[in-house]
Amino acid sequence: MYRYDEFDHAFVTERVEQFRDQVQRRLSGELAEDAFKPLRLMNGVYLQLHAYMLRIAIPYGTLSSRQLRMLAHIARTYDRGYGHFTTRQNLQFNWPKLSDIPDALADLASVEMHALQTSGNCIRNVTADHFAGAAADEVADPRPYAEILRQWSSVHPEFSFLPRKFKIAVTGAERDRAAIQVHDIGLHVKTNDKGEIGFAVYVGGGQGRTPMIAKLIRDFLPEEDLLSYTTAIVRVYNLHGRRDNKYKARIKILVHETGTEELTRQVEAEFAALKDTELKLPEKDVQSIAAYFAPPDLPERAEGWENLARWKKADSGFSRWVQQNVQPHKNPDYGMVTISLKPIGGIPGDASDAQMDAIADLAEEYAFDEIRVSHEQNLILPHVALADLEAVYRGLVAINLAEANAGLITDIIACPGLDYCALANARSIPLAQEISRRFGNAERQAEIGELKIKISGCINACGHHHVGHIGLLGVEKKGAELYQITLGGSGDEHTSIGEIIGRGFEPDRVTDAIETIVDTYLGLRLNHSENFLAAYRRVGPQPFKTALYGSAAEAA
Repeated sequence: MYRYDEFDHAFVTERVEQFRDQVQRRLSGELAEDAFKPLRLMNGVYLQLHAYMLRIAIPYGTLSSRQLRMLAHIARTYDRGYGHFTTRQNLQFNWPKLSDIPDALADLASVEMHALQTSGNCIRNVTADHFAGAAADEVADPRPYAEILRQWSSVHPEFSFLPRKFKIAVTGAERDRAAIQVHDIGLHVKTNDKGEIGFAVYVGGGQGRTPMIAKLIRDFLPEEDLLSYTTAIVRVYNLHGRRDNKYKARIKILVHETGTEELTRQVEAEFAALKDTELKLPEKDVQSIAAYFAPPDLPERAEGWENLARWKKADSGFSRWVQQNVQPHKNPDYGMVTISLKPIGGIPGDASDAQMDAIADLAEEYAFDEIRVSHEQNLILPHVALADLEAVYRGLVAINLAEANAGLITDIIACPGLDYCALANARSIPLAQEISRRFGNAERQAEIGELKIKISGCINACGHHHVGHIGLLGVEKKGAELYQITLGGSGDEHTSIGEIIGRGFEPDRVTDAIETIVDTYLGLRLNHSENFLAAYRRVGPQPFKTALYGSAAEAA
């Protein structure tokens, strides 16, 4: 895990004190809200419906126990005792007092954390595969490259005021768990036929008002050219991206309007001028940063296999949890544990201060002091010995976070919606809770199998509804909430944008509609191994439209 150097410490501390002065001037009336707004946004502070919101950066979703305990402390001291993990692998506090935020930022700085570039038209938190460094299908750990990009992009003088916010994701595995094709830049770490490390480069993906899948513009970019090529992309975007219309300001619109071939030509021309400059990555620097992410020394724990079989036989709840929430590690004596922040009827992504403290304790004792945040709003212990799984499970049971539902229908992604967000048109949280309760039975979830529901309270798509197997978009119609349903979306290596299935549903009819969709799927799947997405891609939308609306005319 990367650790701050002297420059990092000095810079973050100075920024905290600058913001403390700005807050004092705002509270005294010296600064009006219009003048204060760009200053607070540069420090991750939003003004939501009821209060200020502070968004904390968690670079590439990696935390230590010490850092998670600090987040618990901030929740306890400056908020209402909980935080909300987001689809950007960040954490949001929804109720801090403005006067307390500088103290909270100072506390964060003491554990090498900050809130810089979590808002504004800049390069946002660089995200990565939450199983990075542990996954069996990994070519290389993507986090050193995410850290290099973080250092390069932090308060970059040329790219701090882009036409619109800019998001980068990196994965290093066969399976894309970072949704790179719905990012402004997506990087897939790979090797060429000589065994050299490089990147497949995708540009122009995104969700929101105009969802688009990124275009592959480079099949193999050498490792040493990462910064020069990324600079070339962002420079072309900064020069030509639209600033006259915020709805058309993202790079996906530039790619669409310019054309992939022409945009690639412009990027390559800029890259040709940059590739042999100081932006070329020295191998020793890459190795130096990669050393921070060296995997822990994992001792042999072969006894775990025998113990695991015995525990699974003795406890059906533990057995279900292992089957659903523990994935194979590259070391066969270990597993990657998903801690579901989706207890039945709970608020997706929320964790209390007590839960964060308890998870920090588990990570320290059983997981080499490392925690990850997934873009699916769960937490991960990436290195847990099979021999320790039972102890970890008991610890999670004690804090009501042992739900065995990772990847199942109740593992719902949801934005804060109209309960918090000033931009939202509809509520996300109550709907997620109702669906969770309806499908909460463990046997029923197992029967349904893998099914990803994602809910957004407005067209900005913070809940990633466009790439949900079932997506729900809250809209406002004649002063009332209405939910549009999309089917067939996916954010993996076979990315697809969900199709709108028909007219929207009132809040009290949505869960019944989900049940109809699920029942239709169960009736038409070929066998138990054909999951919802595969079945939908095979049969198309019509069976679901007919089940929901009775006729094509009604669905219009």
